[in-house]
Amino acid sequence: MMSYAIFLGCTIPARQPNYELSARKSLSKLGVKLVDIANMTCCCPPPVQSIDLKTSLAIASYNICLAEEANLDLLTLCSGCFESLAMANNMLKHDQKLKTKINKILAETGKEFHGTKEVKHFLQVLKDDIGLNQLEQNIVKPLTDLKIAPFYGCHALRPSELLQLDDPERPQILETLIKTLGGTSIEYQNKLKCCGGLLRGVSDDLALDLARDKLINVSNSGADCIATLCPFCFVALDIGQIQIRSKFQEIYDIPVLHYSELLALALGIAPEELAPRTHKIRIDKIINKIL
Repeated sequence: MMSYAIFLGCTIPARQPNYELSARKSLSKLGVKLVDIANMTCCCPPPVQSIDLKTSLAIASYNICLAEEANLDLLTLCSGCFESLAMANNMLKHDQKLKTKINKILAETGKEFHGTKEVKHFLQVLKDDIGLNQLEQNIVKPLTDLKIAPFYGCHALRPSELLQLDDPERPQILETLIKTLGGTSIEYQNKLKCCGGLLRGVSDDLALDLARDKLINVSNSGADCIATLCPFCFVALDIGQIQIRSKFQEIYDIPVLHYSELLALALGIAPEELAPRTHKIRIDKIINKIL
């Protein structure tokens, strides 16, 4: 059985039990053991990097040290967490001077970064470690009637040379994994454009305009739903539809699901086990198409 230390970050445990439940239950069905490690802290997300990179790297690497002590690779769900942790891991592995500076900070907490483990996105574990053939063999409810609009968000793909999830201009990993479930991956205009998720609370009007543009393009594509990777993208496009209805008097009614939820349903996990009421835009019609 493959084992990973799981890094949940801050937003998923606080606001999105649907993401955590679907990922845990899906990976368990696929023979993966997730290990919860005590004392994990915030990843020190992307906005902090532009303010104080050294602090950001020290906090991110502290979490990696915990995974190293457990002799486990670190699996992430949140795209922002993936960016922070994978970037820190790769920067410190390839820059000895920087590693020495960060280890001086970590020494104050009794930790040392060695660079012996990998930080992996949930999708990388599915595609590269479990494998598409093994994944396909476990599908019991294929998504053959679903047209799905894949949405990567910003932080899973860039900076691409450090994260190495996929080609940042023409990514295919999410599309491939949608097709492996039997679904149809739908192309749409401005697919890689930001949804405005991290602008919420800073520039709410601009954030809502970006989310609206995304929803207009997905609606025009004829997709049944949107598949996301990021908890902030989920909020922007799910709760955002309610705010758009209020401000613009426009109704899109496009269900937004994390890829892990689609995977869980395809693996035959009962919908009631996946906290469907977490969604502001109901997903009943998607569930009915799968079941």
